[in-house]
Amino acid sequence: MAEKKNAPLDPSSMSRTRQIIETYRMSKQVDPALGWWLLGSFLVFGALGFGLFMALPGDNLFTTIMAVISGILVGFLALMIVFSRRAQKAAYARLEGQPGGGARALTMLRRGWTVEEVVAFTRQQDMVHRVVGPPGIILVGEGNAGRLKPLMAGERKKHERVATDYPVHEIVVGTGEGEVPLPKLVRHVQKLGKQVKPAEITELKGRLRALDAQRPKVPLPKGPVPTSMKGMRGNLRGR
Repeated sequence: MAEKKNAPLDPSSMSRTRQIIETYRMSKQVDPALGWWLLGSFLVFGALGFGLFMALPGDNLFTTIMAVISGILVGFLALMIVFSRRAQKAAYARLEGQPGGGARALTMLRRGWTVEEVVAFTRQQDMVHRVVGPPGIILVGEGNAGRLKPLMAGERKKHERVATDYPVHEIVVGTGEGEVPLPKLVRHVQKLGKQVKPAEITELKGRLRALDAQRPKVPLPKGPVPTSMKGMRGNLRGR
């Protein structure tokens, strides 16, 4: 029973209500003031919505009812926006410093991107992940910068050998010079531009299958956070 209780949560197996509850619970562990932020945003923006509607011409019961409804809707919208942003910030804080945190953050990428976790690794848990998308091939390394350098150089050569016509980018996750902080990783990847057409991405994936077939699959280390952030992303968007 204890093992089941401590097992990582899988958002895809939960209802939307359960996802919201679990997201709030985990976010509050990192951000204790989350509840006050949500209450404050609802009250402040709800009052603004109510006041703006009451300022319209007319003074009757219908206007008052519509003002109350508008205030509730505006307040709830503000609450969800604040919840989404602070929950995402808290999720990144939980992932930071964990082995495989970069791979989990990359699951926030939308359609059109393919993330392969741990295509290369060391015994010290330095790892390289691969993203295939509009910019081409992106190799994302996390771990010790000194050990990652030869590891990523070797991966770059392997990928350039089978995909000579496509660009290969390298990113190291971290807070050091030339590294990309975890909370900015997804945005950084998206800003690499569009250098490969959708039809070419399909061909590129086909070339990479032969390379992947030559290496064993390595499971991503488990942690106290959901193994995927996709469920949280879709949940906060109301999907």
